[in-house]
Amino acid sequence: MKQLSLCMILYVVCGLLGLNEIALADSTRRYGCIIDGTDREPTGDRNGRTIVSLQYTCRVADGLLKDARITGLSVSQWDSEKGRYLASIDIYRALHGIAVGQVLEGTDSSVTEDNRAVGIAASGKMAFKFASGSLAALSGRTVKFTTKPVSSRQFEMEFTDWPEAAHPK
Repeated sequence: MKQLSLCMILYVVCGLLGLNEIALADSTRRYGCIIDGTDREPTGDRNGRTIVSLQYTCRVADGLLKDARITGLSVSQWDSEKGRYLASIDIYRALHGIAVGQVLEGTDSSVTEDNRAVGIAASGKMAFKFASGSLAALSGRTVKFTTKPVSSRQFEMEFTDWPEAAHPK
């Protein structure tokens, strides 16, 4: 139980530390994030099952999306060391643009090293429900995502199938 709680805290913290775009293939974007907060509640219907909510912030440090920000809230249901997204929404802010992404499906799991929780890995699909201005090309698009822990308070988020035209002007 403590291991899961630490993993969730690590996942959220990773979202807050900063968002860094790394030059990759045109259809891939990678960001560093810091976890702002976490909340964990037992469901009460069976032992080891919890609802975990995470708040995170990401900031693009360089590249085409320099100074863009992502803020997000994610809610997962956990059974022991495995989780499943119930709801998740991200708001993307860039110069002259805004977009809203919603997770359609996703799973997460605890990552351990030397029998110690180091964070959470996740994967799934997200759809952009709204986009305008310099981010208008994201509107209606679906992308795949993965996350992996970087440190106790940071995680890396990577999107694939990112539309090439979705760059702020």
